[in-house]
Amino acid sequence: MVVRTISAALQGIDATPVYCETVATQGIRTILIGLPDTAVKESRDRIESALREAGMRFPRRAVTINLAPADVRKEGSLYDVPIAVAVMAADGKIPTDKLEQYMMVGELSLDGAVKPVKGCLPFAILARQMHLKGIIVPRENACEAAVVNNLDVLCADTLKDVMGFMAGESEMERLEMNTREMFEKAERTYPHDFKDVKGQEMVKRAFAIAAAGGHNMIMVGPPGAGKSMMAKCLPSILPPLSLSEALETTKIHSVAGLRAATGLVTQRPFRSPHHTISSVALIGGGTNPMPGEVSLANNVLEVGAGGASPAARRPSDYHCPCQEHGDLSGFTYARCQHEPVPLWLLQPSHPSLYLQRDTGAQVFGTRVRTSSGSN
Repeated sequence: MVVRTISAALQGIDATPVYCETVATQGIRTILIGLPDTAVKESRDRIESALREAGMRFPRRAVTINLAPADVRKEGSLYDVPIAVAVMAADGKIPTDKLEQYMMVGELSLDGAVKPVKGCLPFAILARQMHLKGIIVPRENACEAAVVNNLDVLCADTLKDVMGFMAGESEMERLEMNTREMFEKAERTYPHDFKDVKGQEMVKRAFAIAAAGGHNMIMVGPPGAGKSMMAKCLPSILPPLSLSEALETTKIHSVAGLRAATGLVTQRPFRSPHHTISSVALIGGGTNPMPGEVSLANNVLEVGAGGASPAARRPSDYHCPCQEHGDLSGFTYARCQHEPVPLWLLQPSHPSLYLQRDTGAQVFGTRVRTSSGSN
């Protein structure tokens, strides 16, 4: 008899259903198909050990497991729990009446504990869209999944708990959360508060204008002047997140594996990627696209320090109007009248410029310093 459990896969920041179809027949081989990656292929060893700890045994029969749809790549260890339940149901060890009422995700450790996974919020949203009764998730992900209302969120600590619930021998703890009420009561405290900034009145005025109007802002100055510190304080004067913005931000952070303590991101986080960050880490991507720093800065604040990834620069065929003044090789400057941006952003269009940090010199007419040091 073919049995089926329900799980999901991430595609961008959304989830798509995955069905673990399992059949046990005469033989000794275990076959796992459906475009699994290495982590999924290794699930058999984790499942066998976890079943042993739960007082059960992996079937001594030929087990075929198909992760449908077969044209969607399955990545990660979140299929351990649904595969384990499907295998036991196919072997006749547990009844099948609850299998298609609940979505299941979770990684198994060798001692049978259910470990957290990423993307539980999109999975819970999908479960409600599919009109399922509930979703079984690791306890660490329960707050995140409980953000979705009208859905039973069951907290799994061990595989034995899941098997007992499916067999009707025990109940699992349900977590309920009033999302709107929790969002309204959320404490919005910031580790860095703008009111603690002393001095720098001109910069604070610029920050206030940028925060009020939603403008971009660039700071140029020597190390230790307070650029990063003041940038960290900016979220404290930005308007608070709306509920829709909070849900959108939480969804992106969930896919990236960043879990909020209360399950819902209620304040604007601060992202500060290092200047050596790769293009994929900054913009996002991969075989199965994952959010980068730009996506994680959605509805929030992102600050770049030092240099820049090529993905953040202008196209190489861009030419600043300053080049009409003639040969600019040997000039050093931090900005020009046409481009109020740091020098490292102008390098693609001014490849021959000599870089001298922390200078406010202009490019017009006067030779400031050449790469050889002559005036």
